[in-house]
Amino acid sequence: MVFSNLIAFAIMLSAAVILFPHGITQISTSAQAAEALRPIAGDLAFALFAAGIIGTGMLAVPVLAGSAAYAGVELLDAPASIERKLAEAREFYGIIAVATAAGMALDFTPIDPIQALLGSAVVNGIIAVPIMVALMFVASRPSIMGELRIGMRTRILGWAATAVMGGAAVALLVSLVA
Repeated sequence: MVFSNLIAFAIMLSAAVILFPHGITQISTSAQAAEALRPIAGDLAFALFAAGIIGTGMLAVPVLAGSAAYAGVELLDAPASIERKLAEAREFYGIIAVATAAGMALDFTPIDPIQALLGSAVVNGIIAVPIMVALMFVASRPSIMGELRIGMRTRILGWAATAVMGGAAVALLVSLVA
């Protein structure tokens, strides 16, 4: 986790250092994102952006569809496993198919993908706070977790992370209203 966050930070820092001096401070469409790569990639900017988007999609679609399927079958109390055959887990594979089709259908709507990504990140950031609070309560209770209950150090770090997320969510909401 630390390694992936360091890579993400390095990407953001590199982008800022390269793009800002070229006057690129706002990116609101996919075409602008591809054009922003021009200082780095030159004439190959659009090909590089397309390769990145296709690669990201190939990684994300199975994960997102699979996670939706696992969550959905939990609600239905149906069998779920990628190891099961179609006949054994119809609901699971049905949700994967519907989630994949819904994602593909978004390509044919007027929804701006950059704005959709931004909006989903905002919603995820706000929803994360109550989920983290609930997780901290559950993970701290010996009556629920038994001997696997988190220790004091993890509890302190967990509540600190929850407070930071809460503060960030409040700051975001205040900035949207102001």
